[in-house]
Amino acid sequence: MNSRKSALEMLKETSRTFYIPISRLPSELFEAIASAYLCMRAIDEIEDHPTLDNELKVKLLRQVSLHLQRGREDTTVENFSFGLNAYSQLPEVTVRLAEWALLAPPSIAPRIWDATASMADRMAYWAEQHWRIETESDLDAYTFSVAGAVGLMLSDIFSWHDGTKTDRTLAIGFGRGLQAVNILRNHKDDNKRGVTFLPLDWQRNQLFDYTRRNLKLGDAFIKDLPKGPILNFCKLPITLAHATVKVMALGKEKLTRLDVEALVKEASE
Repeated sequence: MNSRKSALEMLKETSRTFYIPISRLPSELFEAIASAYLCMRAIDEIEDHPTLDNELKVKLLRQVSLHLQRGREDTTVENFSFGLNAYSQLPEVTVRLAEWALLAPPSIAPRIWDATASMADRMAYWAEQHWRIETESDLDAYTFSVAGAVGLMLSDIFSWHDGTKTDRTLAIGFGRGLQAVNILRNHKDDNKRGVTFLPLDWQRNQLFDYTRRNLKLGDAFIKDLPKGPILNFCKLPITLAHATVKVMALGKEKLTRLDVEALVKEASE
């Protein structure tokens, strides 16, 4: 199957937020960002898997990291094997990690492998800690591990693509803000699996404040971007993030499909 078509199909299956903005990117930028998103979604499915025990999660995440660190210019899907197809519990996006890792153009692929390998190691650390968040500093460390660092990687991809320069501190806030929204949205499901990302002395309203503060940094990050495909890519996720925070603050669980469609149209104009 054509690699672009295959990636698009998987994006559509795994993310209603990112499918649209990624699908609209020009070819090389599409390949880089689709590769990064699907690689990170693949390891995220390991970290969040509802039935894998923590010991196996740690093993698989570190196994993925080591394999990514062995990548080189002549790597193929066949020899870039992660051994993940031995685990029937894992979803397709995870089992096909080698395909996503090799989707990116060769001149930026190693940066994506490095970012994914580092994130897998950090996820393994947090799995070992049973995602124990006791302080705001712990929350900052976790949100950097799984999202703030993604902002830094995106900064590198943007610079590679067309020389776009970004404020890297704001890039971290962009990633943290989106992750904080995920934490708010998934709070009940996380509790069911015995995990909470709220610091010990926090109420949920403080997590809302944390989220808004980082989304404000994300707004500043986007404000500095020049008009074009990079700005269009970044606008929709943060628009949906702000809207999600608003409806959740009103007691709703998430945006409706009609809400999302209207916001997609607005962000695309």
